[in-house]
Amino acid sequence: MNIKLDENLGNLRVATLLRLAGHDVATVREQGLTSAPDEQLIEICRSEGRVLVTSDRGFGNRLKYNPSNYTGIVLIRLSPRSQFNEWREAIETLITGLEAADVTGKLWIISKGNIQEYQPIESEDKD
Repeated sequence: MNIKLDENLGNLRVATLLRLAGHDVATVREQGLTSAPDEQLIEICRSEGRVLVTSDRGFGNRLKYNPSNYTGIVLIRLSPRSQFNEWREAIETLITGLEAADVTGKLWIISKGNIQEYQPIESEDKD
């Protein structure tokens, strides 16, 4: 899977775990996109065909970032003072999830060792 790690997840150890699992990982920091507006970042992910992995809760707003418009959005929710072992558990949960299911067009929220999957918001037909 092609993945983009947001700047809040750009830790080298997180990227390494994903790369060791066989994923193509780019980071916001490596690409000089630190402090890029969310709209710009998600559009870059779309154009590159990358799943955005972030802890920025704003990307969990399906009205603003409808998952069907993107390769996928993964939101990791941990406590603000999380230690690396909690991040490792979340990334291992993500790796396991990617082996079992397709995130394309979906929003995944990872917390405490599980994945909640949210489908895209369907637009209302006006006949």
